[in-house]
Amino acid sequence: MLSESIIISRELTGRRVESLLKGELCMSDSYISRLKRRPMGITLNGQKAYTTAIVKEGDVLTAQTGDPEDYPRAKPMGAKLEIPWQDDYIAIIDKAAGMAVHQSTRDPDELTLENAFAANFPLGENFHPVSRLDRGTTGLMTVAKSGYMHHRLKETLHTELFKREYIGIAVGRVSSLQGHIELPIGMAEGSKYQRDVRTDGVYAHTEYKVLGFYGEYTLLRLIPHTGRTHQLRLHMASIGYPLAGDWLYGERSDDIQRPALHSAELWLMHPMCGEMLHIISPMPKDMETLIK
Repeated sequence: MLSESIIISRELTGRRVESLLKGELCMSDSYISRLKRRPMGITLNGQKAYTTAIVKEGDVLTAQTGDPEDYPRAKPMGAKLEIPWQDDYIAIIDKAAGMAVHQSTRDPDELTLENAFAANFPLGENFHPVSRLDRGTTGLMTVAKSGYMHHRLKETLHTELFKREYIGIAVGRVSSLQGHIELPIGMAEGSKYQRDVRTDGVYAHTEYKVLGFYGEYTLLRLIPHTGRTHQLRLHMASIGYPLAGDWLYGERSDDIQRPALHSAELWLMHPMCGEMLHIISPMPKDMETLIK
C-alpha cells in the first residue's frame, strides 16, 4: 500500500503526530480519523502511533496514503480507455461521449466510466473523480486513485494550481468577443436533474472567449471559475447562446447528437512531486464536423 514518510528534523522536533499529518502531509481530520482505525495506518519508527505522540529528531513518521484493501469497487466492465497521463496517484482520462461517470441504480448493467476504470486499473487503484463530466461531454477528466489524493486535489481545484479549459460550440453569433457570466445556479422547479439560474442559487462564474465564427455557430473557449453542475451549458443558454445539440437548455440538433462541449486542456500541480502537468485533448470529430 502507498504511504508517505517524514524524517523528523530538528525544526520538526517537539510537534505532535497529528500536527505533522495535517501540516506536512495535508491530511484532513476525517482522513486522519480513518487512518487511526487501520492496524498500521499511522506508525512512528515502525510501531503503531497515537496522534498525540510527540516526535523527536531522527524519528520516522509514516502514514498510509492508499485506500484500504476492502475499499468497494464497481463491477469491472471491459472498455478501452484513453489515458493520456497517469502515475501511482492520478489518472487523466480522455472521456468519450455517451458514457456516464458513475453507476446508476436505475441501470446497474450500464457501462460507465466507473466500471471501465475497474477493468483497466489494478486492485489498490480506486475511482475517485476529482471533477466530473456530463454524459455527453467529452475530454479530459482527473481521477485520483485514493481518497487521500482526492482530498489533496480537491483543495486546489479552480485555483492556479488546477485549471481547466473547455471548448464549446454555441448556436448563433455571440455578440461580445469575451466576457464573464456570474449567475447563481440552483435546481429547476419540479426537476431533480435540470438546473436553472436562481436568485437563491449558488454562486457560479464562467469566463468565455470567442475563437471564431462558423456560419450559424460560434466556437468558444470556456473557463469555469467554479464547478457547478451543468454550469457551462446553463450559463451560455442564459445569455441567449445555448450549446449546439443541448436538448436540455437549448434545442435538439440534426448536426450533433450531444451538447457540443469538450474538456480540452488542463493544468495541474501534482501534490506529491510538485510538477506542473499540462495535458491537451484535441477537438473530437463530431465537433470538428459541425464547424466545417
